[in-house]
Amino acid sequence: MKNITANQLAFKKSLSNIEQMTLKNIMFNFIGRPDNGVDDVLPLEYTQTVFAKMESPLDSNFLIDNNATFRFVTLTQENQIVIGFLDFNFELNFRILSLEERL
Repeated sequence: MKNITANQLAFKKSLSNIEQMTLKNIMFNFIGRPDNGVDDVLPLEYTQTVFAKMESPLDSNFLIDNNATFRFVTLTQENQIVIGFLDFNFELNFRILSLEERL
C-alpha cells in the first residue's frame, strides 16, 4: 500500500451498487477470504458523509498492518481504491491499494 495525504485525493461523492459490492469483495480478498464472509468479520455500511465510502462501525476495531485500525474503503474519481485507517496516534491516514493487493 502507498501512503498519501487527503489533499492528493478526489473522492467520489456517491457509489453505485456495483461499486459498493466490488469494494466489499475487495475487502473480502484483502483480509484473506474468511470462511464466515466479510460481513461477519468486517461489517461495512455505505455512507455519504463528506464523501461516499464503505465504512466499518465505530465499535469495530479491525486491525490492519499491526497497529492500524480500519475505518473505510472508497474510490477516487480516478477509480483508485483507497483505505482509510487510524494509526496508533488515532490520526486518519489514507492508502491506495496496489494491483497486487486487490487480487
